[in-house]
Amino acid sequence: MPNNPNRLYEEKLQQQKRTLESSLRATVRQGRQSGAEETLDPADQAVFSYEKELLFSQGATGHAQLNLIRQALLRIEDGSFGECQHCGERIGSKRLEAVPWSRFCIGCQERVERGELDDSVQAA
Repeated sequence: MPNNPNRLYEEKLQQQKRTLESSLRATVRQGRQSGAEETLDPADQAVFSYEKELLFSQGATGHAQLNLIRQALLRIEDGSFGECQHCGERIGSKRLEAVPWSRFCIGCQERVERGELDDSVQAA
């Protein structure tokens, strides 16, 4: 067992962070490649427009996940990693293994998804 039990989570989060950052850079590059748009017929323009919107959506989702990962890394630094940000209970190890950027225990997460609990802990 390692001296720091959060070390494995930190490594996993750092790897996920690098992967997402790389993916987001690629998405930005793809979004910038829009010069051919003016020469396309209307059907092709519609497809092109849809693809750009899809890239934008993927980028927004990626940025949100990247923010959650950065917050988790900060919680590792300050010693609060693995604690539910609502009730303060420990987040289960299986949940952290699957989603190491989890902010809530499974009970509180279910309440967030049902709209019973505000998911307002934001941006680091």
